[in-house]
Amino acid sequence: MKPHQIVKRPLLTEKGSRLKQIGEGDSARATVFFEVHSEANKVEVRRAVEVLFSVKVADVRTINVRGKVKRMGRFVGQRSDWKKAIVTLEPGNKIEFFEGV
Repeated sequence: MKPHQIVKRPLLTEKGSRLKQIGEGDSARATVFFEVHSEANKVEVRRAVEVLFSVKVADVRTINVRGKVKRMGRFVGQRSDWKKAIVTLEPGNKIEFFEGV
């Protein structure tokens, strides 16, 4: 798989922005969240993030997120399952998505 197919989008959540801010500094490690391809493993996610954002990755953790059951009136449906990757960067590396917005 190509790096653009593995990393689908960044996840901009409150927890993710808090961990990203904790990582600011010389010796601190920034942590960023991504939605990734459901069949991608940790090694593929690491390579894709390093290639796409030109950073060094220290650690990758992955989570399979189950889709929620949702109702629209009397109709019941389910959102798709997806995979989340929590990427910890080496000290001094940083990924900026929407800085100043």
